[in-house]
Amino acid sequence: MTDQPDDLYYDPYNFEIDTDPYPTWKRMRDEAPLYYNDKHDFYALSRFEDVERCSVDWPTYISGKGSVLELIKAGLEIPPGSILFEDPPTHDVHRGLLSRVFTPKKMLAIEPKVREFCARSLDPLVGSGGFDFIDHLGSQMPMRTIGMLLGIPEEDQEAIRDRIDEGFHLEDDQSIPVRQEEYGLGLYNEAFEDYLDYRTENPSDDLMSALLHTEFEDHTGVVRTLTREEVLGYVGLLAGAGNETTTRLIGWTGKVLADNPDQRRELAADPSLIPNAIEELLRFEAPSPVQARYVTKDVEHYGQTVPEGSIMLLLTASANRDEREFEDADRFDIRRKIGHHLTFGYGIHFCLGSHLARLEGRVALEEVLKRFPEWEIDWDNAVQAHTSTVRGWEHLPVFTP
Repeated sequence: MTDQPDDLYYDPYNFEIDTDPYPTWKRMRDEAPLYYNDKHDFYALSRFEDVERCSVDWPTYISGKGSVLELIKAGLEIPPGSILFEDPPTHDVHRGLLSRVFTPKKMLAIEPKVREFCARSLDPLVGSGGFDFIDHLGSQMPMRTIGMLLGIPEEDQEAIRDRIDEGFHLEDDQSIPVRQEEYGLGLYNEAFEDYLDYRTENPSDDLMSALLHTEFEDHTGVVRTLTREEVLGYVGLLAGAGNETTTRLIGWTGKVLADNPDQRRELAADPSLIPNAIEELLRFEAPSPVQARYVTKDVEHYGQTVPEGSIMLLLTASANRDEREFEDADRFDIRRKIGHHLTFGYGIHFCLGSHLARLEGRVALEEVLKRFPEWEIDWDNAVQAHTSTVRGWEHLPVFTP
């Protein structure tokens, strides 16, 4: 690559860049829309049009070797049921099965429980002078919601969430994870095996029971139920994704609305604006900003050839701030009319949990604003989390009147 400026550097493991990657991504969109990093040997696309198009072209940009840069590089064996790391036809079969037990209607039906979990977290904090968007809400409500859906007893949910968080965390910008268990590829099997044994003998109306007992036709034409290994893969995926990304969304809600108090007050005065505000929050601060793909054939971008066998990073969060797609893209606007953003992906890997994430984000903001219409961030104690896959806050304490 000879066309990119020598002083332009992007590295998903660099903490300084990760703290605020948007200036770097803007330069990439303008000066190097196809970027190459020789230290880690990857290419990256940052414009909306490119990320959207490659997301749809799954035969060329495959997920079957992983959708995380270091996971593809490590060449780890990916167990069945990890639909984020699968391609058709197995992906279509596994996704189709999950979509039958993860419908928008079923997600909306749990709204009263989500609201109850929020109230349980927030009510004791009223009048206390402050709370932490992560410790008191973001790490609590999503954990209880996905635990309820899976049928995990409440007394066990926190320990499982902590194991998941540990797998995502980077100690420093040199500690690039390469172990299979750090992506939930086997790490959670032991944690969930006892629940699986119990639900095998005692089916209920939870997702784990549905995964164990629902019959389907696999890609070879055989009618069967999922294997134990496949169910463990599904459950680990749901537990990880269901906790981590929604926690980040709730954290960004606290941060962005603290930065925009006038818009926060509009939302408190008119809660009907909240659903669109959540959509704008998802665009403005994507919890999962980077997706990796393995390139199956030589392709050309901007006059440069990307060779077969390369790794391509699709910079979702950069695409969501592309001025070519969104006017005044770096401005947060709760009234913005959004055609569609790329936070939940696009194409065959569009997030099955998008309905649940939107529901949890909306209910969390509604319940916070009912009790705390005003807040300011306690910057002395706020801590940004650094991971290789999601972006957000580890602690976000706020002061309330």
